[in-house]
Amino acid sequence: MKITHWQLFKDSLIHPKKLAAYRLLPIGKVIQFVLLLVLFVTIVSFIQFLTGVGLETSQINGLKQFINDIKWLIYPFAFLLLFVINSFTLFVQISIYAFIGLGILKFQHKRGEFRHIWRTTAFTVTLSTIFTSLSAFFISNNRLVSSLSIAITAIYLIIACSKYPNQPKK
Repeated sequence: MKITHWQLFKDSLIHPKKLAAYRLLPIGKVIQFVLLLVLFVTIVSFIQFLTGVGLETSQINGLKQFINDIKWLIYPFAFLLLFVINSFTLFVQISIYAFIGLGILKFQHKRGEFRHIWRTTAFTVTLSTIFTSLSAFFISNNRLVSSLSIAITAIYLIIACSKYPNQPKK
């Protein structure tokens, strides 16, 4: 099955019913997709870092001059640090949602293992991750953003879990 990252991205945004089929993808393809998502989040976070530093240091001339002098040193390390932190955060978030998804599978009497639901969850968090990243520019209410993000992920996860195969009758 030859599937592109773009097709995975479109399906994770528009077609939550297809996400259950992606549980059979190789883990390498799923990790690549998650790291591309992390790269997007890191770029958005880095833009926030750049604009935040510019606004805060505009009032202190000495600090502004110091940052301008070592800008070439700070920015690559900041980008790398943001990438590592965002990677860790997103992988932990996917794992927590996957554990919840395992409970959803048990509740719906569907057959699946943690590795399968983890792969499905990696695609269900796409929309909420993009929404959360971009909302920092427009929405200042963090509780509202977090609640909507959790709701979006939960809805996509429930829809995807409903397409898993049923448990065999005993």
